[in-house]
Amino acid sequence: MSRTLIKNVNIVNEGHIFKGDVLIEDQLILKVSASEINAIADVMIDGTDQYLFPGCIDDQVHFREPGLTHKGEIYTEAKAAVAGGVTSFMEMPNTIPNVFTQELLEEKYKRASEVSLANYSFFMGASNDNLEEVLKTDPENVCGIKVFMGSSTGNMLVDKRETLEGLFSQCKMLIATHCEDEETVRHNMQVYKEKYGEDVPVECHPLIRSEEACYKSSSLAVELAKKYNTRLHILHISSAKEVELFDNIIPLKQKRITAEACIHHLWFSDEDYKTKGNFIKWNPAVKKATDRDAILKAVLENKIDVIATDHAPHTLEEKQQLYFKAPSGGPLVQHSLVAMIEMHKQGKITLEKIAEKMAHAVADCFQIKQRGYIREGYFADLVLVDLNSSFVVNESNIIYKCAWSPFDGFEFHSKIKYTFVNGQLVYENGVFNEEIKGQRLTFER
Repeated sequence: MSRTLIKNVNIVNEGHIFKGDVLIEDQLILKVSASEINAIADVMIDGTDQYLFPGCIDDQVHFREPGLTHKGEIYTEAKAAVAGGVTSFMEMPNTIPNVFTQELLEEKYKRASEVSLANYSFFMGASNDNLEEVLKTDPENVCGIKVFMGSSTGNMLVDKRETLEGLFSQCKMLIATHCEDEETVRHNMQVYKEKYGEDVPVECHPLIRSEEACYKSSSLAVELAKKYNTRLHILHISSAKEVELFDNIIPLKQKRITAEACIHHLWFSDEDYKTKGNFIKWNPAVKKATDRDAILKAVLENKIDVIATDHAPHTLEEKQQLYFKAPSGGPLVQHSLVAMIEMHKQGKITLEKIAEKMAHAVADCFQIKQRGYIREGYFADLVLVDLNSSFVVNESNIIYKCAWSPFDGFEFHSKIKYTFVNGQLVYENGVFNEEIKGQRLTFER
């Protein structure tokens, strides 16, 4: 039995910040107190002037394993995650092969159990013809079903109305969707290809993958979810118009239709294509500053429920190609929490809301068992942050296998100091402890 005692720390939890102590015993939080905890512990950490957050839970990452491991792999990207304060992740099925069977899904879980420092779950992939296999998915051990209602990286487009009706009517667990209308995107792509040939400026990306394409697909998903009372979660909202589709029902656990905002859609705008180019090319696209501001407003008003990354690494060589050949996506999981804290320092969001949207709400949205909060009896997934320590993102401190970041050269004014996963101190001031791996997330469904 091992114990860790964190003393005199500012605890950010459940809408409050208070100074106190936290006692960890083995994997769990044994005690949380606003007064001093006098206990014998194997490890004592002085948290004076630092802030303790519940570990972030990222509900959308692409760690590229199997089949695309030249871009990233579970081992490297999970290390980057814990270095960034992300203690649990949910990974997408558009690997090679696509995760269309229960056997392939379990192979990913087995691999993660061997190499992942963070806790993990993996989405089951839906195709136009694997409904029977999808319906075998265990809701207590798998985070959800992923449906690409618009083609993105990989070949997982579900575009048959009959298939979508079957999924939404028969699937009893959470369905997460990528929403971009394929017909609209292809039409826009042809228009710009005729104008520019193969060398389309990346500034046209939000015009090709337009607000119209996003809204048409998202509204269809909402229509089907309402028709069948499906538990729907729409990923990476990128336009102000889509915000109209969502309600701010409280408590979150009562919502049947929820939504996610991603760091890049909260941070960048179409003005940044001039300097960042393909390095901020994502699907759905980064759009106007007015879209960015509307998404943040929706987060603050609880119309958008969680904040994630859509971490999706590609190599530098791949990203430096011409527009049509350069793949969409970028690495973000190492810098998601410090990016949101930077927005806090700019007066845009409170620390309490960051903890809510990156931990509490994700746990509630997915019904994750014993995680997402700093509570006695919960797993000790915790992050200690110094809000008065700065660093510049550069090649020397980037952990992603792809070795680049859209934040390259940016100075953040906070730093992750300690990360605990299941009570194990896995990251301390740049040093990893890889002795014990993360655990498979379980769900109260």
